[in-house]
Amino acid sequence: MIQYFNPGDEQSLIRFTGALQKLLLKHSYRDRDIILVCIGSDRATGDCLGPIVGHKINLSHQRREGGSGKNKFQVCGTLEKPVHAKNLEATINLIQLYHPDALVIAVDASLGIMEHVGYVTLGEGHLCPGVGVDKELPAIGDIFITGIVNLSGFSGQMLLQTTHLNLVMQLADFISLGLYQCLLRSQFCAPLQRAE
Repeated sequence: MIQYFNPGDEQSLIRFTGALQKLLLKHSYRDRDIILVCIGSDRATGDCLGPIVGHKINLSHQRREGGSGKNKFQVCGTLEKPVHAKNLEATINLIQLYHPDALVIAVDASLGIMEHVGYVTLGEGHLCPGVGVDKELPAIGDIFITGIVNLSGFSGQMLLQTTHLNLVMQLADFISLGLYQCLLRSQFCAPLQRAE
């Protein structure tokens, strides 16, 4: 089941973190490595949601922890080192090789109906990146989070190019704050080695 959250509603962040915490507990997250895979490119405004979330999570951790500790929670996909269509499969292979039992949380931008543009979705299961722009990419994740950045339909790639950065930043703030509240208060965040 996919849940929708409107970042403009006062109680949405509380509901989002509560729903995410339930999914994390269902997947026994305290006993597993957690890998946050933030998918997207910094070359298209609408597609940069994932890398911005990864960037924000890394910054939050550096301010709080100073960059040392046990590597329990890791981020793959930032503005500096994005995970995108060209390296997604290699990234998945790397995760399966070095973290076969990890809980993977996938974050990506998505396209949707007009009433849902500006919403965040949360669900259990795989995320299928690229569907909105007719790309066939490997599925990833045990839990997925998306930000609906624009309308789906004809010329999805053009819609990603013309998405307002302000909307992307609002969604990224909401998602990264929810992840921080659920994960980073007691976990260590470190960048994952990325396949080129």
